[in-house]
Amino acid sequence: MDDTTEIVVEAEPLVVAEPVAAAVVERFAGSVAVDSLGQSVVHVPRDAWRDVVAYLRTEERFTQCSDVTAVDHLVDAERIVVDGVTPERFEVVANFLSHPRNRRIRLIAQVPADDPRIASITPEYPGAGFPEREVYDLLGIVFDGHPDLTRILMPDDWEGHPLRKDDVDARIPVTFKADPGPR
Repeated sequence: MDDTTEIVVEAEPLVVAEPVAAAVVERFAGSVAVDSLGQSVVHVPRDAWRDVVAYLRTEERFTQCSDVTAVDHLVDAERIVVDGVTPERFEVVANFLSHPRNRRIRLIAQVPADDPRIASITPEYPGAGFPEREVYDLLGIVFDGHPDLTRILMPDDWEGHPLRKDDVDARIPVTFKADPGPR
């Protein structure tokens, strides 16, 4: 890690007027809602991740998970820290859409470096399978309960996770799976 000074910017807690975010905060202890550029963002405890997702799907009618990704904050100089959320090295982020309600919401869960795992949401949203595999492959976060958690981009014998901030830069050229070769 370098000698950069960490700048902590505090996000404003959401006056939980948005009904879905308010329902999640009320129902799941430890959840914190904030506003991010007009969108509701709910930070949820890692152990409640799948329960919150199931709640959004079944009771709040969020019919689509548009993305699952993760962030490595190892050398993040301007990390946004939300009151009531204990920051960890990794954050898993998922975005959901409710077409019937014309709403969107983002969930974020903190994932510690010493136990980089979280529940898979593929039982609720099968389309999350490939994004979860990509996060596993590139950042090494394990999605417990995933039906086929295998590498998706890197060669099967690749050691490490290239998007981790402490991975060795440009150690060897990589030929990705199904790459037809140089052009």
